[in-house]
Amino acid sequence: MLKTLCPISGYSAQPGKTLTEHVLYTVLMLLAMSIMLVTVLRKFSLPPILAYLLVGIVVGPYALGLVENEHSIHLLAEVGVVFLLFSIGLEFSLAQLVSMKKAVLGLGGTQVILTTLAGMGVAHVMGMDWAGSIVVGGAVALSSTAIVAKQLTEQLEMQSRHGRLALGALLFQDLAVVPFLVIIPIMAGESDSSMGVELLLAMTRAAAAFIIMHALGRWVLRPIFHIVASAHSAELFTLAVLFIALTAGAFTHMLGLSAAMGAFLAGIMLGESEYRHQIETDIRPFRDVFMGLFFITIGIQLDVTMLPDIWSQALLLLFVLVVGKGLLIMVISRMMGYENVVAARTALVLAQGGEFGFALLALALSRELLSVQDSQAILAAIVVSMLIAPLLIRENGNIAKNLYPKSYLKKHQARAKNIFHASRELRNHVIIIGYGRIGQNLSSFLRQEGIEYVGLDLDPVIVREAYEAGERVYYGDATHISMLRAAGVKRAKAMIITSTDNHAANRIIKIAHSRNPDLPVIVRTEDDLHLDELEQAGACRVVPEKLESSMILATQLLEVLNIPTRDILYLVEKTRADHYYNLRGYFHGIQAENVEDMPSDHYRRHTVVLAPGSQSIGQTIESLHISERGISVLSIRRGNIRGDSPDTDMVLREGDALLLEGGTEELELAEEILLRGT
Repeated sequence: MLKTLCPISGYSAQPGKTLTEHVLYTVLMLLAMSIMLVTVLRKFSLPPILAYLLVGIVVGPYALGLVENEHSIHLLAEVGVVFLLFSIGLEFSLAQLVSMKKAVLGLGGTQVILTTLAGMGVAHVMGMDWAGSIVVGGAVALSSTAIVAKQLTEQLEMQSRHGRLALGALLFQDLAVVPFLVIIPIMAGESDSSMGVELLLAMTRAAAAFIIMHALGRWVLRPIFHIVASAHSAELFTLAVLFIALTAGAFTHMLGLSAAMGAFLAGIMLGESEYRHQIETDIRPFRDVFMGLFFITIGIQLDVTMLPDIWSQALLLLFVLVVGKGLLIMVISRMMGYENVVAARTALVLAQGGEFGFALLALALSRELLSVQDSQAILAAIVVSMLIAPLLIRENGNIAKNLYPKSYLKKHQARAKNIFHASRELRNHVIIIGYGRIGQNLSSFLRQEGIEYVGLDLDPVIVREAYEAGERVYYGDATHISMLRAAGVKRAKAMIITSTDNHAANRIIKIAHSRNPDLPVIVRTEDDLHLDELEQAGACRVVPEKLESSMILATQLLEVLNIPTRDILYLVEKTRADHYYNLRGYFHGIQAENVEDMPSDHYRRHTVVLAPGSQSIGQTIESLHISERGISVLSIRRGNIRGDSPDTDMVLREGDALLLEGGTEELELAEEILLRGT
C-alpha cells in the first residue's frame, strides 16, 4: 500500500534495458521538460518551483506515467534538500541561533502543537480514527523548508525579521518530525517500548548530534579545509565540500534524525570560517539541480485520478493548511510582540505543507494507520499548497502592506522618527547604506577624519551590536523616502551604497536626488554589468569591485617594474575617466556566469580568424558595416604583427585575426558576416 502514496518499491527493468539506462533516460526527460516549462514560466515572472511541481504531476504514474523508477529519482532529490540546508547553515552562526530561540521555541513550538491539534480535530470530523488524525495533524503542522528557504534566499529576505522568524519556526518543525516518526510505529503496535522512553531516546540522539557536530566543526572541519585549501586545487576543494555536506547528513540520519538537520549543523560550523563564500559558490550548482528533482518527486506523488472523489476533503484540508495555519501563525506572532505586518508576512511564508509531511504520510500508510483515500486527500492538499506557496512568498510584502497599510506606515514612521531624533543635529555628514564589513571599514576611515555618519542596514544583529557600541547605525530600508529623510539626506554631504543589490541602489539614488539633487552618491557593484545604468540614475561614482581589483593589481605590478608614480596615476585616472572602457571587455571562456544577470549587450571580446573563402577577404573594415551593429575592432593580427585600433579603410586578408568587442548577439552576427561564404 505504500506504493500508492510514494512508489519507492522494487523495480523490474524491461527486457533489453538496464536499471541504469532507465534512470538516465528518466533524468534526461525530466530535465528537458523542466527546461521548457521553467523557460515559459520565467516569461510570466513565475518561480521555477511551480514548473518542477507541474512536471512531476504530468509525468507521474497517475497522469502520463512516464516515470518508471521513482525510487532512484527520490534518492537524488533528497540530496538536494541536504545541500539546501547546508547552504542555509552557512548563513548562520551559533550566536544567531541562540538569538533566535524566541522564534524557534516560541513560534515554532506553539505553532506545531496548536496546528497539530487543529488538524487532528478536522481529520476526526472527516471520519478518520484518532491514530490517523494525529498523523494528518502532524503533516499539516509542517511547512516546506525547501520552498521557503529557496524563495527567501532568492528574494534577499532571509535576514529580514519575517525571514528569520519563519526560519526559526522551520527549525523547530524539522526537529518535531522526530517525535512523530517515533509515535507512528508505537500507535501501530510495532514497538515494545513505551512512548515516553522512545521520545527520550530520540531527544537524546538529537542533543548528541548537536554536541558532536559542534566539536567536529571546531576541531576537525576547519583544520581539514585549511589542508585542502593549501593544496590550491579547486576540484579538491569542491570534493571536500560535497563530502562534508553528505557525511554530516548521513551521520544524523544514522542517529534517526533527518539528513537535512545534519547538513544544516555542518553549514553552521563552517559558516564562521574564512571559506564560507567559496563553499557557498561551490555547492550552489549541485543544490539547484538536485532541488529541481526534489520538487518533481513531490508532484509525482499526486494521484490526479482520485481528485473527483476526494476534492471536498482536499479543499477542506487545503483551507486548514493555508488559511487556518496562516491565521494561527499570525495570532502567535502578534502575541509574541511582533507588528501586524511582520506577523502577516511570516504567516504567508509558512502557510503551506512540507516535504516531511510526505514522510509521515508514507510511514502511516505503510503501517495501515491511514486509508488510501484519506492519504490522497491530505497529499493533494499539501501538493496544491506547495504550488501556491511560491506565489504567496513572493508577494508576501505587497499582501501585508495591503492588509495593514496603516500599521506598515506606522512602523516605518516609528523607525524614521528614531533615526530623525538621533541625526537631526548633523550637517555635512555621510550616509552609509549597508553596514556590513565594507560599511564598517568605511566608518572607521570617517571616524579617523572626524566626519560624522549615519548607517542604515536590514540586519538586526549588526544594527544592535553597532548601536550598542555607540555608533549611529539604525535598522531601516533605504528604498523608502521616509528613512532617507530621517537620516538627513537633505543635509548630507555624500552618500555611499555598499550593498550589491543594483535594483535597490537605482531606486535609492533616485529617491535621494529627489530630496537633494546635488548629493554625491557612490555605489559599489560586483562588476560592470550595471555600471552605465547606475551612472544614468545619478551616481557620481560607480565602483565595480572586479575592475578596481584589476587596477590595484596593475598599480602594484607597475610599481614593482619601477614605472614612475605619476605615469601610474595617469593610467588609473584615465581608466576611471573613460568609465573603465578598456577593462570592460574580456574573453569569458568557459567560466560560470550568472545567466539571469548577464544582459545580451554586456561587453565581451572574441577573436575571429578569416578562413580561406571568407567573403570579407579583400574588403575594408568600413565596408562590412560591423561598427554600425555595435562592434568595435580592437586589433588585427597579421602573421606575427599585431596592430591596435586599425584604420577602418584597412583591407582584410586571409588569415587575419580580428579581435572584436561587443554584445553577445552582436558578436555572433559580426562573426557570421566576416566568415560568410566559407
